[in-house]
Amino acid sequence: MAAFLLGRLASRLVLAVLAASLAYALAAAALDPRAGFEGRAPRPPEAVVDARLTALNLNDRTPLADRYLVWAEGVVHGDFGHTSDGEAVNAELWRRLGVSFRLLFLGAVLGSVLGVLLGAYAAVRRGRTADRLISLGSYLLLAVPVFVLAVLLQIAASRANRAMGVQAFVWVGEATPGASDGVIGGLADRARHLLLPTVTIALTQLGLYCRYQRAMMLDVLHADFVRTARAKGLRRRSALLRHGLRVALTPVTTYFVYAFGLLLLGGIHTEKIFGWHGAGEWLVDSVARGDVNVVAAIVCVAVCGVVLAGLISDVLQGVLDPRVRAAE
Repeated sequence: MAAFLLGRLASRLVLAVLAASLAYALAAAALDPRAGFEGRAPRPPEAVVDARLTALNLNDRTPLADRYLVWAEGVVHGDFGHTSDGEAVNAELWRRLGVSFRLLFLGAVLGSVLGVLLGAYAAVRRGRTADRLISLGSYLLLAVPVFVLAVLLQIAASRANRAMGVQAFVWVGEATPGASDGVIGGLADRARHLLLPTVTIALTQLGLYCRYQRAMMLDVLHADFVRTARAKGLRRRSALLRHGLRVALTPVTTYFVYAFGLLLLGGIHTEKIFGWHGAGEWLVDSVARGDVNVVAAIVCVAVCGVVLAGLISDVLQGVLDPRVRAAE
């Protein structure tokens, strides 16, 4: 299994380098950091703008290959360069990533686990009322874009607040200024702000995993190994859980990598809508400002996240699929 993991990791690292390099090249070619200086009053002299952009490795008049080599050398040493304002990207990047992690982690775990369980249950109850209701709900979640779902949840929470006469639901930012009186009060306030964004992320992930897991589970319901397990005396539920679900989970581990990419995309919309100042919001704002180094840094970290998700997927596949271990 070690050789399998090393081989997959090596191939993914090559793809990660190519993806990060392409992301920088596209950002450097398409974005215009010079526009931020042209809008200032009074407008700085052209020589001053050139000198400033050159110092930040953002000068569009420098050949793209030269800018890329400077950027790549910095990344190898753990330095993502500076923003168009001259601030170090690294310090702000890790703070923003912490915000994004707090926003995405709980929702991703809840959504994926519930999606797998509901999808498997719907397959077992195929054709019955429970299956129809779960399938209808998952189709609706897949059909509704994440930014529409977030706005709908905000509307529902606002109406619930008016109906109850108290501010039970809040959703702007991570915490209310001045509301963190004591440890318990601070945690409660953060939990209230985290509720709606977490539900948004969880529902989007639930719809994805539910439909896929149901399809995979249907493929093994009447498989030979399930019938053999039942012939040996196992109850239907035990045979499906111990043998059917394990086999049906194997292709879902591969799907985990693609769902992770959609999770990152959904996180960008969720941060903007709920006012969380994470990496996704920073990415959108940096594109608008033409901040090449910030865009490249966030994409580079996202690529590393996809590589890590792929490695986790490979480990889970090796644990669940005995053919991977037998290939050693």
